[in-house]
Amino acid sequence: MALCYNLLPVNISSSFKTDHYAKETQQISNNESLIITSSSKHYNFPAISYPNSRGNHVCFEHEKRLNLFKNMLINVGQERPSECLAMIDSVQRLGIDHYFQEEIEQILEKQYYYSKMLPKSSHADIYDQDLHKIALCFRLLRQQGCHASQVSNVIKSFIGNGGKIYKNMDDQDIDGLMSLYEASHLRIHGEYVLDEAYTLSSQALHKWIPRLDNRQARLVKNVLKHPYHKSLATFMAKNFFVDNNGIDRSGWRNILKELTNLDANLVQSLHKNEIIQVSKWWKDVGLANELKFARDQPLKWYICSSACFTDSSLSNERVKLTKAISFIYLIDDIFDVYGTLDELILFTEAVNGWDVADNIERLPYYLKICFKALDDVTNEISNDVLRNHGWDPTNSLRKTWAKLCNAFLVEAKWFASGQTPNSSEYLKNGIVSSGVHVVLVHAFFLLGQDINIDNVKVIDNNPGIISSTATILRLWDDLGSSQDENQDGNDGSYAECYMRENNGASIEDARNEISNMIEDAWKQLNEECLSPNPFPKPFIRASLNIARMVPLMYSYDDNHCLPRLQEYIKLHLFEGLSNDVDILEEENQALECLIENRTITCEEETSLLSSLQFGSEDGWLSSFYSCLIKKYDKEKVVEGKFKELEKESSDSTLKNNTDLLSCKAEYYHQYGEY
Repeated sequence: MALCYNLLPVNISSSFKTDHYAKETQQISNNESLIITSSSKHYNFPAISYPNSRGNHVCFEHEKRLNLFKNMLINVGQERPSECLAMIDSVQRLGIDHYFQEEIEQILEKQYYYSKMLPKSSHADIYDQDLHKIALCFRLLRQQGCHASQVSNVIKSFIGNGGKIYKNMDDQDIDGLMSLYEASHLRIHGEYVLDEAYTLSSQALHKWIPRLDNRQARLVKNVLKHPYHKSLATFMAKNFFVDNNGIDRSGWRNILKELTNLDANLVQSLHKNEIIQVSKWWKDVGLANELKFARDQPLKWYICSSACFTDSSLSNERVKLTKAISFIYLIDDIFDVYGTLDELILFTEAVNGWDVADNIERLPYYLKICFKALDDVTNEISNDVLRNHGWDPTNSLRKTWAKLCNAFLVEAKWFASGQTPNSSEYLKNGIVSSGVHVVLVHAFFLLGQDINIDNVKVIDNNPGIISSTATILRLWDDLGSSQDENQDGNDGSYAECYMRENNGASIEDARNEISNMIEDAWKQLNEECLSPNPFPKPFIRASLNIARMVPLMYSYDDNHCLPRLQEYIKLHLFEGLSNDVDILEEENQALECLIENRTITCEEETSLLSSLQFGSEDGWLSSFYSCLIKKYDKEKVVEGKFKELEKESSDSTLKNNTDLLSCKAEYYHQYGEY
């Protein structure tokens, strides 16, 4: 009897035996950085800029705890299956489950068979009539791609008719209610029991919030606002060990906490190096200087790719995907805020006929350099995929850029002609113009798994897993974020189309309709992720992660800022690390790179600067970075910072320091005071 989900091969080795690490550390001459090169073809930590002695220690401790926790996971899985489910849930919530994919699949396969073989009348008994265990098991199985209908049938026994809580369901079981609420977010169309479970659990949890202590109330609010399935694990992991206590007969939580902290040190250092690579590339390309009307946000683009590819081994893939994402934003701005309709038609023709020299020659200069840069990045990524995976994706990548430009042009023509599309036309085109297809087609080829003629045909034609993700992004964007992009663009929105078609409908009515449509799109995405489907697990995770990233990218506050995205950046790059000298130098280098290359806004720079932990002897460094934020600041503030910096007491005065003088000269030049 076959499983109802595919146990697809996992490309990340999960055994990590002792001899596996014999080749893991190499000293790199000249810069003494540490490289970790796993014997698994698809797993490696790229070079990390720790001094060799410290890096060896961090990696040795990481390896030791990784092996220890794996052994615990296997042993607990054999002896106490329900506790093992809590272990799996923990590593997934902490965003480190990629180390344990093989073990997780083996454990959940046994869990699936065990529940399937028992008679229906005994299903609830194997979970001790425990709603928390039942709901958790269902969620974990469904996350693996299993329909898990036999477990969802058990959930029925807790829910009565007409929206009433059944006698077996204790409405004071907060853990059970939270688990049921979490599980309900993996429902698909037609699962009315889970629809009812969502409503009941949500209502019950809201009812209980005023009666709970502060810790429990905060935990419940967090679950209601950020259910695991629809949230990025790395964004939600910060308070995991504070909020979650449970069965731990083996001491695995302490080991997991130590492993998570060590992993954070390695991964954050890796992300900082990637930021530096992206910033250098962006500066070298020079498009920010040539296309001054366009958004200049490499950090935001990188954060998108790092959310898509969370596995630490995918460093090169994150950098490459960031380059592709940058052109989605650049081309969007060309169509939306700058290009004339005639110019946009020429550019679209050039992209559709990629190799036709006459089409390129007819382009105005600013479009010609944009196309040349796009061609360079497309060739770079294609060559990389061909070299690593033996498939040339050039045609597929060009097709997806052509589709994007065609969709942008449709919107430009609508605006130029004054035509107002109906909501169906708008959304159909908007799914393509969201750019999600471009991101995920690049992601598919960069991951390099299960590339064959049949799958390439599917991926080229905007399959459901891509279109549902794109629908989520487009509708989230249309909830009101487009006006907060600080642009004078020509974007329409689904809300406008809806209100035109429904006389008397208010903006609130439109927002409610959009929220319901986003929920439907999530159901569709959940269904697309179930097996059988043609896509490998890493690609499915990438698609889900793009959908999970969307709220961070489009949740604007009253000040037109993105507080959740800024918090995510801080977590990603600066928080959770110890304050030793080597890491502080990395933080400073990363911050300096962000400021120098104008990758973040003034508010984001100030927020990141305030989050760094400078020692008393490093006050001059904090002041110096404050001066670097001169391009946005008021004159009197910067002048005061210069004076403050020059008064700093140290071994020698900084008044005549070359870097400080250069900073002042650039500032005065900025304000015309030569």
